[in-house]
Amino acid sequence: MIAQRTVKTRIQTTGVGLHTGVRVNLTLRPAPPESGIVFRRIDLAAPCDFAVAPERVTDTRLCSALEGNGAKVATVEHLMSALSGLGIDNLFIDIDGPEVPILDGSAAPWVYLIQAAGIETQNAPKRFMRVLKTVRIEEGSGANAKWAQFEPLEGCTLSFSIDFDHPVFRKSAKEMHIDLTRESYVKEVSRARTFGFMNEVEYLRSNGLALGGTLDNAIVMDEFRVLNNDGLRYADEFVKHKVLDAVGDLYLTGHPILGAFTAYKSGHGLNNRLLRALTEDASAWEWAVFETNAKTPPALLNLFPLAA
Repeated sequence: MIAQRTVKTRIQTTGVGLHTGVRVNLTLRPAPPESGIVFRRIDLAAPCDFAVAPERVTDTRLCSALEGNGAKVATVEHLMSALSGLGIDNLFIDIDGPEVPILDGSAAPWVYLIQAAGIETQNAPKRFMRVLKTVRIEEGSGANAKWAQFEPLEGCTLSFSIDFDHPVFRKSAKEMHIDLTRESYVKEVSRARTFGFMNEVEYLRSNGLALGGTLDNAIVMDEFRVLNNDGLRYADEFVKHKVLDAVGDLYLTGHPILGAFTAYKSGHGLNNRLLRALTEDASAWEWAVFETNAKTPPALLNLFPLAA
């Protein structure tokens, strides 16, 4: 069967939150089958935990922030993206601050930590959310139009298009399509960093955002060029990071989605609206498990090899 997964052993890291600038410690711990992905704020007077869910997203200003049981954890998308890309279903995440560390601005450090901890196959079937009909969310019109949608597909694919009016983007690919597998995620997506513009920094910081942002954890551009000395990791790093974010945002169901995701200029807010539209419509999806090769779509065998 395609089985649930967790990490084999606990592993810890320390870093600064991109928006709060607060230094935090974060620990990943193994969790039993059917636990889901659970954040636990251990710095509060009474430790507080909650499982991820689309309806727990309360702030989408340049990140996805979750709230549950009186506690908040912001900028969860890069960690959630790595968990999705590596097929982790069950995990306890202990954190002693309000925001997940940004590390290098991509999901690559999380991939490294998870792989260092090891991945353990569990004796329980992985539950997929299978898309049954097209679900689409649109926002704005004309030049400001944005949209995102799910369509039925016996596989996991993402297609994303961006459009920024800046000289750097004229030299970079604006579209990406990926058949999501563990290998394609790690090689083609995980290292893409978050990005921003120097002319927005003062405004963002006056609104309590980007307080921990530096050239070490983000791609930064002035009016004409990329300011990072090491340049880009991928020629199309910008659109790949938007895909990375989308993978993380969509995994806030706590389950992989069996279907095709397509988006144009979408962000955390629109991704979450689409996710809620899907999960709240009982006719739009169903649970699916795969216990034998005969019933498993070939595309899924690349992403989630069958357990013995």
